Amino acid sequence: MNKPREFLPLNIAVLTVSDTRSLADDRSGDLLVARLTAAGHRLHERQIVRDDKYAIRAVVSGWIAAPHCQVVISTGGTGLTGRDGTPEALIPLFDKEIEGFGEIFRMVSWQKIGTSTLQSRATAGVANGTYLFVLPGSTSACADAWDMVIAAQLDYRTAPCNMVELMPRLTEQ
Repeated sequence: MNKPREFLPLNIAVLTVSDTRSLADDRSGDLLVARLTAAGHRLHERQIVRDDKYAIRAVVSGWIAAPHCQVVISTGGTGLTGRDGTPEALIPLFDKEIEGFGEIFRMVSWQKIGTSTLQSRATAGVANGTYLFVLPGSTSACADAWDMVIAAQLDYRTAPCNMVELMPRLTEQ
């Protein structure tokens, strides 16, 4: 019989990409912080940055270079408009893309918003041993992503496997 595993808290940074939101009205960022702390994880840092790929990349590059930041979750800038540039900012930082995340996220979203889910360019990857999740700005989308996809994979107790148990091997050559 397998011995039950203990929860391992992670250090998670939250980035809101928006030209209009502030900490006072950032409901999606608030939701992610509430969910990750309720799960037992620690908030590494939280920032809001304008929808500019170089500004986004600068913040996230600092976090993935920090040895204690293990996960980055961004919200916003994943749509199709000219100002939506979060995937373009972050995909070049990926050492590996986690294609299944976007696929599963859109499958979950399909249940609520139908074909409108094709407008989401949500994605995820690994950069310098840090997981990056790139979510839409919608509070509902952030809740679905955390509750139905991310939370279980960032819980060491999830069987048969989870992303936490892979962390020591993410930077091996």
